[in-house]
Amino acid sequence: MRDLLVVVVVVLLALAVVALLTVAHWYLWRRLVRDTTAPGGLARKAGTVAAVVLPLLSVLALTARGWAPFWLQQIVAWPGYLWLAVLLYLLLALLVGEAVRPLFRMLPQRRPKGEPDGATESVRADERAPVTTPEGPSEAAAAAEAEAEAGAAATSAPTSSEPAPATSPEPAPATASASAPVTPKSAPSSASVLAPSRRLFVSRVVGGAAATAALATVGYGTYGVLRGPRVKRVTVPLAKLARAAHGFRIAVVSDIHLGPVLGRAHSQRIVDAINSTQPDLIAVVGDMVDGSVKDLGPAAEPLAGLEAKHGAFFVTGNHEYISGAAEWVDHVRELGLRPLENERVELDGFDLAGVNDIAGESEGLGPDFGKALGDRDTTRASVLLAHQPVVIHDAVRHGVDLQLSGHTHGGQLWPGSLLAGLANPTVAGLERYEDTQLYVSRGAGAWGPPVRVGAPSDITLVQLASRQA
Repeated sequence: MRDLLVVVVVVLLALAVVALLTVAHWYLWRRLVRDTTAPGGLARKAGTVAAVVLPLLSVLALTARGWAPFWLQQIVAWPGYLWLAVLLYLLLALLVGEAVRPLFRMLPQRRPKGEPDGATESVRADERAPVTTPEGPSEAAAAAEAEAEAGAAATSAPTSSEPAPATSPEPAPATASASAPVTPKSAPSSASVLAPSRRLFVSRVVGGAAATAALATVGYGTYGVLRGPRVKRVTVPLAKLARAAHGFRIAVVSDIHLGPVLGRAHSQRIVDAINSTQPDLIAVVGDMVDGSVKDLGPAAEPLAGLEAKHGAFFVTGNHEYISGAAEWVDHVRELGLRPLENERVELDGFDLAGVNDIAGESEGLGPDFGKALGDRDTTRASVLLAHQPVVIHDAVRHGVDLQLSGHTHGGQLWPGSLLAGLANPTVAGLERYEDTQLYVSRGAGAWGPPVRVGAPSDITLVQLASRQA
């Protein structure tokens, strides 16, 4: 019964996501395609095709890992994931545009050249049509045509040889047709033909501005990821840290996320950045990969080049359990990293412990704080490696002095930080929980879209400070 309930919940969530994506893309098509292009035109057709193909690529990118070969995952990942980021910021920009749109419509409209100030707004070109009735042209048009024919007949009449009478003929009654030239119905003024309608103008301005803002935001966010993480430096004082360990430097890196988008070049950039800090110890706190050892083993090879006096240590993240945690634990050991699976090592001046990620509970391999910390000397300082910040309360109960975590990406894509804050006690940075301090890295990579907005990637050099020094 429980399994059936889980299936029903998953199906309902999937349907809700599909419905949400459908509504979002219909709204984008309406604002960016239908409202800005001519029916039947090439731009309308191209925009409609894009509105169908791009979400399909996104769905393929999200689901391909379960059934597609790795080369196909790499093909669909870039356009599929990037479109998700573009979609987010297009929607946000267009929602802002909905508030701005009425202001544009309130602006005074430019009159065609030569039109008097008191004239009413001319009919737009796309709304003009000859005035006709079922029987033919209107009476006004027929009268104008008859008057023109009469004028032509008068000028073509033969002249008489007799002199004209001395008296002046009575002036013809003044009419509107005599004082103004008659413009044929088939030749509207060029100003009224070329001027776009106010609604079309506003739609193009708002749509163009939204597309520009979204593409620029995603482009800059992608550049930030591909450029590689920046090194941050944080000093953390620990009351029980031995004087001999004062100034001990730990390079913390999390959420590398090697996968179909970020590969060997990405891991090499991270290794170069870490080694440049000359750390005493390196801590890789989970979510190193998004795929199997078979597919991503070559991408992870540069990690064998990590250099630190006391070595490099690794704990699992939730994505390792999606990717085959047991195989990756064996593989990182081959690369020269030491996995800490609910265990502890004693270093000069403090204890270093590591616990499995809570995602391992489904395999009976979840975190075991008692095993990692239960029998230690509590007079020594302790540093815990744990992928998710949510285990901070377990760390507090076991007297941990400093917990190093990742997982949140700092929100990765604003306003994702607001959602991350609902699910995590700390989204990024250093905070204190009773006698335990928690530091959360934003991570060195990106999951899904290789884009970061408002949450730049980082590697943190944590320098421990002894209060006994």
